[in-house]
Amino acid sequence: MIGSFLAAIIVGGIAGWLAEKVMKSDMGVMMNIILGVVGAILLSFILRVTGIGPGASASFSWAYLITGFVGACLLILIARAVRR
Repeated sequence: MIGSFLAAIIVGGIAGWLAEKVMKSDMGVMMNIILGVVGAILLSFILRVTGIGPGASASFSWAYLITGFVGACLLILIARAVRR
C-alpha cells in the first residue's frame, strides 16, 4: 500500500512537471504532484466510462505516466479557461 502510494506521488510529480513544462505554466512541486495524480485519476475515470481504455493503476507504469501527463494538461487548460 505504501509502495503504491509513493509510486503514485513520484509518477504524478513527474507527469505534473512534464505538463507544466509543455503548457508553459509555473505551478511548483506540490501542485505538480497534485496535478499529475488528480489528472491521472480523472482521465482514467473518463477512459473507463467511455470504454476507450482500462485506465491506469496506482503503481508505476508508462500508462499511468501518460494518463497523468494528459490529465494534468487538461486540468491546466481548464484552470486557464476558468481564470479568464
